[in-house]
Amino acid sequence: MNIRTERVEIPVADGTTMSGYLVLPEGNERRPGILILQEIFGVNDHIKSVAERYAREGYVTFAPDLFHRQVPDYIGSYDDIMASIQLAMKYGAAQSEADVRAAADYLRNHPAVNGRLGCLGFCMGGRLSFVTNGVVKLDAAISFYGNIAPDKLSYAETLSGPMMLIWAGKDAHIPRASQVETVETLRKLGKPYINVEFSEQNHGFFCDARSDYDAGAARQAWALTTAFLAENLK
Repeated sequence: MNIRTERVEIPVADGTTMSGYLVLPEGNERRPGILILQEIFGVNDHIKSVAERYAREGYVTFAPDLFHRQVPDYIGSYDDIMASIQLAMKYGAAQSEADVRAAADYLRNHPAVNGRLGCLGFCMGGRLSFVTNGVVKLDAAISFYGNIAPDKLSYAETLSGPMMLIWAGKDAHIPRASQVETVETLRKLGKPYINVEFSEQNHGFFCDARSDYDAGAARQAWALTTAFLAENLK
């Protein structure tokens, strides 16, 4: 499926303006939308390629620049993780919630979108995909190795759409207890979810620009996520 891309700017409730990477399938058909939420490294080539890949599956995708207040258009290096961590530490909960609300509102009301909306994120974006599912109406949400518990677990009570959780079994950044607590909380609350662990993979295994990339696991995760999104959005 052919696609076209745009850089857009949208207002946020706190008075700031947030840019983003919009990808639209060709044609006049209205389609579901998917928010693509970045890692701590910004809306880089990897995030743009993810947005493009899902757009070719028949979705309008939008990757907002979540660090627009701190360093607009920030692109971090996978070889210098501390610089990106320090930037992420300045990105507060109120800011992130305002940003995902603005992004969801923009995408849902885009003339090319039919009203159905999903969210997918990686690392920091995986955590925020969980948050987004708790603060706006979503039809599906996916978290790739998002460190949700305990800080963001309170959003579990208001999750609106089914949640897919994808973990890396050898993830040095997310304690096993955090993963277990997240899943157990969803189970106790009766929230619909799918829990997937790639036992031999490390954090970031889906990203082909990272040293921990695993092509086989990434292909399987792609198949799982596209099936989950098609079931819930189309």
